[in-house]
Amino acid sequence: MEKKNADQKEEKVAFTGRISVNKKLLQGIFKNDETLTFRPVENPAFPSIGFCLVYIDGMVNNKLVNEDVIKPLVEYRPGQKDVLSLDIIAKQVMLSNSVERTSDTDEILQGIVYGDCILMMDGFSDFLILNTKGWGSRSVSEPENEKVIRGPREGFNEALMMNLSMLRRKLRTPDLKMEFLRFGTRSNTKACICYLDKIVNKEVLTELKKRLQTFTIDGTLDANYINEFIKDSPYSPFKTIGSTEKPDIVAAKLLEGRVALFLDGTPVVLTVPFLFIENFQSDEDYYLNYFFASIGRMLRLIAFFVATSIPAIYVALTTFHDEMLPLAMTMSISEARQGVPFPTVLEAVLMLIVFEMLRESGARMPGMMGQALSIVGALVIGQAAVEAKIVSAPMIIIVGVTGISGLMIPRVKGATIILRFILLAMASILGLHGYMFGALGLLIHLFNLNSFGIPIMSSAYENTLQDKKDIAVRAPWWFMKKRPKYLSPNETRETSRSEK
Repeated sequence: MEKKNADQKEEKVAFTGRISVNKKLLQGIFKNDETLTFRPVENPAFPSIGFCLVYIDGMVNNKLVNEDVIKPLVEYRPGQKDVLSLDIIAKQVMLSNSVERTSDTDEILQGIVYGDCILMMDGFSDFLILNTKGWGSRSVSEPENEKVIRGPREGFNEALMMNLSMLRRKLRTPDLKMEFLRFGTRSNTKACICYLDKIVNKEVLTELKKRLQTFTIDGTLDANYINEFIKDSPYSPFKTIGSTEKPDIVAAKLLEGRVALFLDGTPVVLTVPFLFIENFQSDEDYYLNYFFASIGRMLRLIAFFVATSIPAIYVALTTFHDEMLPLAMTMSISEARQGVPFPTVLEAVLMLIVFEMLRESGARMPGMMGQALSIVGALVIGQAAVEAKIVSAPMIIIVGVTGISGLMIPRVKGATIILRFILLAMASILGLHGYMFGALGLLIHLFNLNSFGIPIMSSAYENTLQDKKDIAVRAPWWFMKKRPKYLSPNETRETSRSEK
């Protein structure tokens, strides 16, 4: 499944048993790269046999190179009848935890650029690839976008192997399988597919592997590069592939039968399949009391309705159906709009755009400055706009409530903004009828979306109480004895003591 570097295939060379020739070949491949380092080494017991280390400065751990490679190689004293060979060097001399003998050009070049040290020996065309990686990585910290009040606070970083070790600590079972592959003809980014063999949906796993082989790109710097190539319904504003930066969430997804895709260089992990209800679930729901968790989840569902529909409904009622409002409210809105030069729909569009600009600028500004800018900007601009009779006070309230509700559901932020303007446009043309047509179209679209063969609205199809245990409300753990049957063929999750 590895995607080989096309350029490296063209540059594939035949290494010889002479270090001087091999050195020139490598210098030609890494032309104009001054970080490539050649370190000649000699063993006093075999002065006629030369050794040479090849590595990239800054990618290796110098201490490992000095103590685990150079020192034992120089100090090695064989017996009188021993003949020095590459196998003896690999098995008896090198102290590195990973030693691989190879003559494959692609493996050798990948080892060099990924922080390994290559050992060349006179008389052998094979090389030893020694694990001496030493590049730094960000320490483990809580993800900024997935903060919790209670529960694990560690998050993935940009180092693939560290991320996999964090997942392994959560799932200490040999049933956890990890399959490696590479993406990017130039970046050669390492990736890993993770799943629980006895729980995973084999059809989803097969489909994921199939889709990962359908595209070629020169570089993959983030998980979204792959996401856009393999997702269902690529033009839909809704996600069909999950993403997270937390090991506990990935572990929980795997325990339900999903598959995770890790990518080196990014803390974001993709999970498939993805259900629509996951937009409103939080890992904190399972660490708090189920009563409070259920209230929080229902508030997020309500927030989705408010964030997408309230501006459209307000415009429809005030423009086409003011007879449906109480008389006092109609008079209050009419009085507040005295002197406002714009129609209600244009007023709503302008204020929603201004709010999104303030939100985006606050997110891009550093730290506390961004928060202050968002709050002060909203207060100052809103108050000044009302006093100048550019917008009405009720519209400020509507836009404010809409924006705050949208902040409660960050996982569906993009789709919420798009739907908000679509429903607003339809309501401004046909009133509540237009809004209802838009809402109906939204439902039809959602029920037609799939994620790797699984409908994202699968939870709405099921009629049994057991399948409703973790949707709008979070049931107690002792009620959730089975996994969703549409996610895993192995449904049994929990067995009570009386059933054992």
